[in-house]
Formats: sequence, C-alpha cells, structure tokens
Amino acid sequence: MNSAKRAVCFTVVFIFFAFGFTSALAEDSASNPPSSIQAAPDNGPCLKCHNGNKEIKVPGADGDMRALHSVKKLAFGKSVHARLQCVACHQGIKDANKPHGKTESASLDCVQCHTNLWEETKQNKQTNVKPRLGVVMNNIEAYKKTFHALPNKDEPNHVNASCDDCHDTHSFNVPPAGSPDRTSWHLTIPNTCGEKCHTDELEEYATSVHGVKVLEEHNPKAAVCTDCHTSHGITNTSGESFKLDIVHACGGCHKDNLKSYSETFHGQVNALGYGYTAKCYNCHGSHGILAVDNPESKVHINNRLKTCQQCHNGDQGWKGLQKATPGFVSFAPHANTHDFEKYPQMWIASKFMLSLLAGVFAFFWVHSLLWYYREYKDGCPVAYNPNGYTEKHLRVNELLKGEAKGKQIRRFSKLVRAAHLIFALVTMTLILTGMLVFYADTEWAHTVVKVLGGAKIAGIIHRVAASAFLGIFIAQLIYVMNKLLRSKTFKWFGPDSLIPNWQDLKDIIAMFKWFFGKGERPVFDRWTYWEKFDFWAVFWGVGIIGSSGLMLAFPHVTASFLPGWMFNVLTLVHGEEAFLAAVFLFTVHFFNNHFRPDKFPPPDVVMFTGSVPVEAFKREHAEHYNRLVESGELEKYLVDAPSPGMTTASKILGLTLIAVGLTLLVLVIIGFVGNT
Repeated sequence: MNSAKRAVCFTVVFIFFAFGFTSALAEDSASNPPSSIQAAPDNGPCLKCHNGNKEIKVPGADGDMRALHSVKKLAFGKSVHARLQCVACHQGIKDANKPHGKTESASLDCVQCHTNLWEETKQNKQTNVKPRLGVVMNNIEAYKKTFHALPNKDEPNHVNASCDDCHDTHSFNVPPAGSPDRTSWHLTIPNTCGEKCHTDELEEYATSVHGVKVLEEHNPKAAVCTDCHTSHGITNTSGESFKLDIVHACGGCHKDNLKSYSETFHGQVNALGYGYTAKCYNCHGSHGILAVDNPESKVHINNRLKTCQQCHNGDQGWKGLQKATPGFVSFAPHANTHDFEKYPQMWIASKFMLSLLAGVFAFFWVHSLLWYYREYKDGCPVAYNPNGYTEKHLRVNELLKGEAKGKQIRRFSKLVRAAHLIFALVTMTLILTGMLVFYADTEWAHTVVKVLGGAKIAGIIHRVAASAFLGIFIAQLIYVMNKLLRSKTFKWFGPDSLIPNWQDLKDIIAMFKWFFGKGERPVFDRWTYWEKFDFWAVFWGVGIIGSSGLMLAFPHVTASFLPGWMFNVLTLVHGEEAFLAAVFLFTVHFFNNHFRPDKFPPPDVVMFTGSVPVEAFKREHAEHYNRLVESGELEKYLVDAPSPGMTTASKILGLTLIAVGLTLLVLVIIGFVGNT
C-alpha cells in the first residue's frame, strides 16, 4: 500500500474512533451529568445553534410557539457556569439532532442543582473551602419563603419569578465588590426588576429622586430595588416584617433622619416591633419619592396635611385616629436638638431640660453623698436635746414613762397614707410603660411590652394610670385646700405649712455646715426642706409631665390652636421630665427615707403605719416636738404602736416597693447607657 492510501485509511479510522468516543461521552454525560462544577468538553455544537443568530421556537405550555433563550458564546464563557456542560442542566437532551431526542429526565433547575452541590460539599466536609456556596444556599432558603417562589396564577406549573428571571443563567457573573463592573451591574437592577415584571413601579421610580440618580446620573450610591426589598428574601410589603425593616433600610443611607425619626412616637413604636405607626414610605411615598421642595412631593408644605390625613383621617373604624388639623403641617418628624437655625424651639427646650436635670441631680446627689458620709462618720443618731427641759417637758417625759408608755406619734392620716400608696403604684406603672417607649430599642422594653400585651395595650395602661394619678392629685388637693381654708389657725408661711420659707434656706446652709463639720446638726420643725421639695415636685411633675402628656394624647386638639412643632417640644419635655422624676425618686427619695445610715436597715414604714416612735420623732423633728409639748397638744398626736402584724406587713410592702423601684432604676440606666 503506497503512502497516500495509508494516509487515507488512517484518517478514516481516526474519524471513526473519534466520532464513536465523542458520541459515547455525550451519551454518558446526558445520563450521568456531573454532580459538581468541573472541566467540561466543548459545548460548541450547542452554542453553534443556540447563539441567537436564528430564532428557534418550540411549542409552549399553552400550545403556542415560544422562542428559546439565545446563548452568547462570549458572555457564557465569562459566566460562573462557563465550565459546565449544557447537558448538566438540560438533562433531558440526549443528542444534537434537530429536534433533539429526549429522555424522561427533567431539566435540573437552579435550586436543585445548587442543593445537590451543597449536599455533596457537606458530605466531603468542604464547607469551609466553598463558603460562597453556603451563601447561595442561604439565598435559596430566603427565596423559598417569598412571593416570587409561589406558583403563578396563570401558569401554576411555573413560579412567579425564578432565578433565571433575574440572573440570566448563561451569562450570570456577579463582578467583584468595589470593581467598576460591579458598579455597572448594580445600576442595572431597576431595569432587571422593572422591564419584565414591575413596569408600573419602574415608571414611577424613574421620576423619583432615587431613579434620577441611578438611571440618569448613574450614581451607584442611590437606592435601587434591592436596597429596600432585599435581593432574595423579598417579603410582602403589607406584612409586619417589611414595615419594620423598611425603616432601617431607609436609615442605612439616611442615618441622621433615622435617628431623629426614632425619637418620635412613630419611631418608638416601630422600634418596639409594631408596624402600625407611620413609616418613611407613609410620608415620602415608596417608588416615586420626590424632593421636599417639589410641588408634587407628598411632604411638600402644600401637600403635607393631606399626607398626615392618610392615617389621621378621623375614621374611627381605622385605628381610631382623629382627623389631622392644620397644626400638623409644621410638625417636624426629623427635628433634632443641635441645629438651632433649623429647629430653635427644640434647641432651647433641650438646653433647658439639660440644665434642669444637671442642677437637680448635682445638688441632691452631692447632698446625699455628704449626708451619708456625715451620718456614717458620726456612727449613731444624734440624741435629742430640747435645749433645756421645761416643766412641760418633764411632765411629758413622765407621761411617756407611765400610762403613755409604748405610744407613738401620728404623722400621717389614713387618707394621706392611702394617697401615697396609690401614687407610688401609679407612678411606678407610669414609669414602666413610659420608659419602655422612651427606650424602645432595648431588649427589656421588647420583653415588657410583649408581657403587657403589645404597644397599644401598654399605651392604654399608661393613659389609665395617668388619669388615675391626676384624679387622685386633684381630689387630694381639693380636700387639703378645703381643710386649710376653713382653718382659723393655719398660717400659709408658718411651721405647719409646706410652702417654702426663709427658715428652709437657713436649714440648708446649716445642714451643709454640719456636713463639713463646721456646725451642729440642725433640728427641724414639722416639715424638712427635702420633704417640701418632694411635695412640690409632684405639682411640678403634674404640671410638666401631665400637661405635655395630655396635649400629646389629643394631638388633633393641640394642633388646632398650637403649631405642630409643639409636638416635638412636648415629646422631648415629657420624656426628659419623666426621666428626671424616675431617677430622682429611686435615688434621692429612696436615700432620704430608706437608705441613710440613721434609717438602716430599710424600709422606713411611717408612711404605711402612719406613726413613728417618740424618740425618732424627737430626733428628726425636734422643733415640732417642742412646739407640741409647749402648746400641750402632744397628747392629741399620741397613738398606739402598730400591731406586730401591721408592722410586718408594712415592712414587706415597703421592701417590695423598694425592690420594684430599684428594678425600674436599673432598666432606666440600661436604656440611658444604651442611648449615649
């Protein structure tokens, strides 16, 4: 055989074996596709036909012809699936004929393919080697819970949106973060979501401040669909979770506005985990957000009242909100306390409240520390010294040793004691339900509000407690004033009056001299200066906290005669004054009455039993004791000592209230520290 014939025979034999090998490999690949990404034989025959140069149509589910996807060879070569065989996904294809011969195997979808890969990875204990695959699985799990994964109403055999609707399988390749290609890819997201499915939303978005930045100015920092709706875990926008999350989605870019919003009632309820108050989109819109100065904007000054009335519409069947009045227009949901030019009222109110808090705490905390030091250093209570025993004092001493032995001196009537107990319970309730809103982002607030039955129930409890507090205060005030006005001996600035006078100033100076060892411990009459402060603090609290709370509770009335920025000031003052009251009560008031060395161990039960031992009364209110002795009225104040049962019950009640108060103090401190 000559050389030419040998060459021809060799070529024929080579082609035969090559074709046989290729056919066998293709058949094996079709029946047993690779379970993980690996080097694949040439997909050239597939790409030769499915390259888009000629449209290929096949029968659709409805019987009509539909066009197949085209695959660009260059784009596919750069995709994350470039090393896969076509038949790895299209498992039903068994040959390259036209039309293809098919097996009973169904095409492998994205979810199943990646699930198989992940299971294999876990079996091989390579999850640390392929962390990105774990991210993909998390995305799949999030996707399965979304509206996109539900069957389509028109085509139940298909889901509303599959992976391929957003990620073109044949060209999918997310560029590295921070690269120019990643920026370009990010800017295409609105068109990816809008052009095929959400056309109305895309049209509205295109005219918004976000859309103009993205679609016209190509600014990658502006919000695209996935910034608000996420990418794979897209939830129903009417659901509670979306309403709560959207605030933080907006706040991711608008951090200052998120902070100021969080300080409003709307934001505080949202932070507690309840989505019924106004969110960013309620005021600004969703896809068509416009600049504030745009006449078409929902928050433009001319449109703002209408926007508020979307919720505050007077429809009692929907949340029971009264109709917004014109004053709502000047409410500033993003007001702050540091911008004097923009929010002067808030700046002034803030500085006033800070000065008030600093002044009160500085004086009384220093007062308490010095007092503790002085009493601790002295070691024991100072003995009573009447400055010379008169004949009347000697007679009273004999009385107390004889038939009046064991008697106590009545300090408070049953009415006063009952009012104090109710005030204590109501005040603690107000502090708990108020501070959980004030510190709505703390874990304890979330726990407490759930225990109470939700934010609405907590709000009702707060208002009921406030009404009870105000009602008892007014009733007691009327009773006391009626009694005093009918008295012919009462002097408004006398020793029995709770009105501050010059003697109180002298007592304060004498007390500080004693603190520093520069004088004797002062003696007091019926009321000490710190007791008077406690008494008038209730008036101040009712005036400031009560009035601000009342105006906030009826905003439609308030806004009918006051500007809307008053809501900002009232919210600030209401919260800060409540903070002042809570911390003062559970530090200074508790110290004065229960934790001084002279009072230890707590509690002092005089406010529950109504009476105090004579020796204690002599020591703490020597001037009053002397007056009663000299006037011969002491015997009218002598009462039997409370029974052991009454004393024990009073101590248990006192310790319980102290424990509750200190617990509330800890919660307030946790909230305060978390906000600084």
